[in-house]
Amino acid sequence: MNGRSVLEVPRAVFHHVSTTGQDCTPGADRPGSGQQMWKCRSDPVLHIDLRRWADLMLVAPLDANTLGKVASGICDNLLTCVIRAWDRRKPLLFCPAMNTAMWEHPLTSQQVGQLQAFGYIEIPCVAKKLVCGDQGLGAMAEVDTIVDTVKEVLSQHAGFPQS
Repeated sequence: MNGRSVLEVPRAVFHHVSTTGQDCTPGADRPGSGQQMWKCRSDPVLHIDLRRWADLMLVAPLDANTLGKVASGICDNLLTCVIRAWDRRKPLLFCPAMNTAMWEHPLTSQQVGQLQAFGYIEIPCVAKKLVCGDQGLGAMAEVDTIVDTVKEVLSQHAGFPQS
């Protein structure tokens, strides 16, 4: 991916993927990896560091709970804070994943539409047999589809400003 940094967010746990193979996780060299309390006004703020560091953000899977929070502007954890602070000139991709009944609820399409209105890119869910045993729409897109979309989006945004 041409040396770009991708912030991948599976199940609300941050994995910092360097496409050059080096460890470039913000705060990795600090004790507690950014979990220490601020002591000075100039101390790093993790969600802002992550925002600045990544060239692209991928939220996969994006469950119904987090979808509702992001669409409503709630930022009560690291993931939602990074999303709220995200530089909208940089791509943010999301992969909805939830039970079919949740996917078909009228709020879901409104909330997905709100994220799209923010400029975020949906990688649509697919229909298949879900973990709960139900059959239908709501499963996260296949990994190959997600990877191909990330590569395509990065190639299209080759000229965006890097912070």
